[in-house]
Amino acid sequence: MRIFGDAIRFGIHSGQQNATYDQYLHLWQRAEELGYDWASDFDHFIPMASVADPAGPCLEGLTLLAAVAAKTERIRCGNLVIGVTYRNPAILAKMATTIDQISHGRLEFGIGAGWYEAEHQQYGIPFPPAGTRIRMLAETAQILRQLWSQETTTFHGRYYTLNEARCEPKGVQQPRIPLWIGGGGEQKTMRVVAEYADGWNTFGMPLEDWQHKLAVLAEHCRAVGRDPRDIRKSLVFRVQLAESQAEVDALRRAGGDRPAGFIGTPEECVEYLLPYARLEVGDFIFGMSASQGPDAWRTMELIAEKVAPAVKAQAAATMR
Repeated sequence: MRIFGDAIRFGIHSGQQNATYDQYLHLWQRAEELGYDWASDFDHFIPMASVADPAGPCLEGLTLLAAVAAKTERIRCGNLVIGVTYRNPAILAKMATTIDQISHGRLEFGIGAGWYEAEHQQYGIPFPPAGTRIRMLAETAQILRQLWSQETTTFHGRYYTLNEARCEPKGVQQPRIPLWIGGGGEQKTMRVVAEYADGWNTFGMPLEDWQHKLAVLAEHCRAVGRDPRDIRKSLVFRVQLAESQAEVDALRRAGGDRPAGFIGTPEECVEYLLPYARLEVGDFIFGMSASQGPDAWRTMELIAEKVAPAVKAQAAATMR
């Protein structure tokens, strides 16, 4: 079943580490004002040590998502992605339908196998091997889809058991809330994507690597009898933009291109993204923190004002 259209969307993905609630809400409301289609948070209890002080503040993801959903009106409300080790999948299904009610049908719900071992250790949450977590992911996906669409769900899996479970009220969206699965593991995770996902999310990568991932997903889809075009694809990119070449040169001297990142003018960014749009990327999601400085906020504005309209128009013309 294909539950998305073909229109390209632009969004922000904003981890909530080192931000107050008011700062975070302001970021989402500003994104909505600028015309972004999507905003998402993450599911971590402590800041990621690779980018922030792990002793710093970090708001909880699903309660925060409910709060900002209540304070926005149009933008799609997502999360990238919920770790399946943290919560029972039936409870997750209830949380999701509640947030879809709060947002009047704007939720897009993402799940993944989980990876941040440090927060498992701190919170006393079991951290099984990767293969086990991916099998838990597959069972969670099945349970969510059933609870969101069936009157009752009975499920007897390896890790979870439900007996005539009810999930009422259902979400506002029909036939159900869109289910995203995040991750790029080619043997196991992408097989789960092929079997159960409405959308697949991963992080930006060189174009040739993206082409390879698409081929892997297509092969898994063939194996399970599914059209890979029925699965929407989204990429999270790191981008820094400036309007003049002199400003771009200064940004590059200050830090250089980060891994999977891009520094340039809005026009250069359009040319950078268009090949991905022609290779099935439906959603371009840009990493943006509420606690970042003015350069990041200006980048967010330039994407909305100059990059998104051009990519949408040129990609639509190509697909005619």
